[in-house]
Amino acid sequence: MVLSDLRKGMTAEIVKINADKVLRDRLTSFGVMRGELLTVKGCSLAKQTMEIEVGSTLIALRAEEAEKIEVEQVSKK
Repeated sequence: MVLSDLRKGMTAEIVKINADKVLRDRLTSFGVMRGELLTVKGCSLAKQTMEIEVGSTLIALRAEEAEKIEVEQVSKK
């Protein structure tokens, strides 16, 4: 499953990031890396952008970036 498959309010663990080094480094600088939990905070109408929360950081991602992040859905405790 990829990040763009999730809906608002869903939580998932990052399994893998399938991106080039530049994008991977940019995401890592925001705390988006393997093993981290993220929560989808919102999506645009056509799901062209997503707002996610990783730790205490809110990040907006384009759909094509979200499709490169493999996740595994988890139930929030």
